[in-house]
Amino acid sequence: MLSRHADSLYWLARYVERAENTARLIEAATRLSATPIIADGGRNEWEMAVDGTGTLDRFHEQHDEATQRTVVDYLAFSSANPSSIRSCLDIARANARSVRTALTMDMWETINSGWMETRGVNSPNLTRQELSDFLSRVKELSLRFDGSAYRTMLRNDAYYFLRLGTLIERADFTARVLALKADVLDPTRPSLGGSADYFQWSWILRSVSALTSYHWVYRDNLKPNLVAEFLILKAEMPRSLVSCYENIMINLDSLSRDYGRQGASQRKARMLLSQLQDTTLSGLFAIGLKEFLERFILDNASLGDTIAEQYLG
Repeated sequence: MLSRHADSLYWLARYVERAENTARLIEAATRLSATPIIADGGRNEWEMAVDGTGTLDRFHEQHDEATQRTVVDYLAFSSANPSSIRSCLDIARANARSVRTALTMDMWETINSGWMETRGVNSPNLTRQELSDFLSRVKELSLRFDGSAYRTMLRNDAYYFLRLGTLIERADFTARVLALKADVLDPTRPSLGGSADYFQWSWILRSVSALTSYHWVYRDNLKPNLVAEFLILKAEMPRSLVSCYENIMINLDSLSRDYGRQGASQRKARMLLSQLQDTTLSGLFAIGLKEFLERFILDNASLGDTIAEQYLG
């Protein structure tokens, strides 16, 4: 495959995943704004939503205060934010057009029709129901695209690059959401377990659509150490860090098999997966959860750069 086609597929998947993740963050912030939660260190739920995308500095260059209106505008519709839902879908569709021959008809129609359906919504001044409908359409687009790829694509290098983009982006998002709330996940901190804590643990799980799955696995009330374990170390949870990296390794090994050689990306991914698999819950809190997650975010971005250097340049 030409490297420019591989690059377009990789970033197509990343931007579709990013649009869905941002929609989930806005949903979680909307829900949290309706609860009697105490502000997190002086930050409200809307500022935390922006921080979850890694674009807080850029946001404050454009807005003085994080309110529902300014954050929805910035995260959903702003053309000045390259990671807004609108920007992500525009870039995803442009990438999809450039590699239409590598996509199945179902995949192209999902991207194109979803892009057209959401183009008509451009205002942050939406009612709660209108905003909910818009976010649901964005999530549905991502789920349909992912499902059509799984069901209709040949298992070849086009599929592997698409999956790698999805998984790198997904791992980054899960780590960022956890890092935002690393302090409230510390099981040894004073005054643990109040209603404010419960709402924040719930916010973490809702942000990655994992609240129901958590209860299936643990059949217990929310506990901070179990939330961290679930989203970092539980391989059966598809958005956990270890699950993302198990699947990253599968797709990188498939590329190395088809291309006849391994390289730096396979070595780096294998090292990161091994570190995750060797990590224990007690070890996470011993070294510092926030420090661990910040290091992971950097390592995950570095793996993305290595994949680009090896295959996409």
